[in-house]
Amino acid sequence: MHPLVNDLQEMKDSEIDAKINDLTQKYFMTRNPGLQAQMVSVLETYREEQRKRQRLALEKMMANRDKSLDKLINVK
Repeated sequence: MHPLVNDLQEMKDSEIDAKINDLTQKYFMTRNPGLQAQMVSVLETYREEQRKRQRLALEKMMANRDKSLDKLINVK
């Protein structure tokens, strides 16, 4: 985790999406390689949190899905 990034657990998904979009725009606005490297590090922190949340949402959806349809198809 990047030291300048606050606790991501407290942020909403929409806030993380907005932050990624904002940082991506700013990345392409600057020509300073050092600053771009730091921005990539921060972006990766936000993207990793976004991927983690998406993975957890998918796992939750799969665990709660209606399994009664699985018995309708009998493949032999």
